[in-house]
Amino acid sequence: QVQLVESGGGLVQAGGSLRLSCAASGRSFSTSAMGWFRQAPGKEREFAAAISWGGARTSYADSVKGRFTISRDNAKNTVYLQMNSLKPEDTAVYYCAANKDYGLASDQTYEYDYWGQGTQVTVSS
Repeated sequence: QVQLVESGGGLVQAGGSLRLSCAASGRSFSTSAMGWFRQAPGKEREFAAAISWGGARTSYADSVKGRFTISRDNAKNTVYLQMNSLKPEDTAVYYCAANKDYGLASDQTYEYDYWGQGTQVTVSS
């Protein structure tokens, strides 16, 4: 059974940092692009960051560019999201996603085949 499990969320003050992790199990994702999306209350799920299967290419939403960094460790089947200079508007449930082999590091939810359950990030002002 394929699972993506996020961790590392929590409550942080504005300007602080958090590091999210997404551990995959059930199959290797070393040849899958992976992404982070987020969903704030009352809003649609939106793209935050994505990384190609080899890790050479990354992309970010304009709202997080320069503050968030996505990375991956294929040996550990894990992807990370380092979030710095957090703002109250970053408050959301953060979801990890992966697509099938050699998929695109896309900013579109429909490009991803596997999803985690999410981890809450709350940034206080």
